[in-house]
Amino acid sequence: MIHWLQHVPFEGLGSIEKYLIDRGHELFCTRLWAGDRLPAPDSIAALIVMGGPMGIYDYEAYPWLQIEKEFLAQVVGRGIPILGICLGAQLLADVLGAKVNANPQKEIGWFPVIRNKTVPDLLESVLPEKMTVFHWHGDTFGIPEDAVNLYSSEACAHQAFLYKKHVLGLQFHLETTLGSAAALIDNCRNELVQASWIMTEQEILGSEDAFYKVNDCMFAVINKFFHLKG
Repeated sequence: MIHWLQHVPFEGLGSIEKYLIDRGHELFCTRLWAGDRLPAPDSIAALIVMGGPMGIYDYEAYPWLQIEKEFLAQVVGRGIPILGICLGAQLLADVLGAKVNANPQKEIGWFPVIRNKTVPDLLESVLPEKMTVFHWHGDTFGIPEDAVNLYSSEACAHQAFLYKKHVLGLQFHLETTLGSAAALIDNCRNELVQASWIMTEQEILGSEDAFYKVNDCMFAVINKFFHLKG
């Protein structure tokens, strides 16, 4: 089964959910915000760790973060494929020994990322050399030891990493739909301030085609990374 972790009720799988269900894959969710229990690590075939507005060290407000990190360390140790998105990527980087800290500036909206020269064969065919993706983050991760830095942007040097072919962290969002972006705005509108790398609500929601393009890339990455058929 494919399991996923949710940190807040307004951040789901986006386009990933329908894509996987339509192809016959079973999905199971742990709603950490609701106190759901985590599964046994050896009961899952693949794991997706989604985003959230909290920081990875906010243990006082979110005590389950420490429990989640212990779970992630166990899953990583078993070699199970894990995809982490935004907060999920930061949590995985931390579990793998890299530092997570505030980025010099928040990055919210549609901005390009550039692929770095070294891309493992596993993902080279599905990762474009340059693409405009959706961002919503204030923190950033270091690149763990034995991991490859896959993408950078003008505002953030570390946008994605691959660790030992089974842990993929994406700082940006390829799964976001027009609807899920609107939900983010509804719940985090206070972050849409005037700044160099923060777009307005109208700019974020202005082109439905932009969401379709990143979603297509997300589907290709998931198929390749999780070794899915159908």
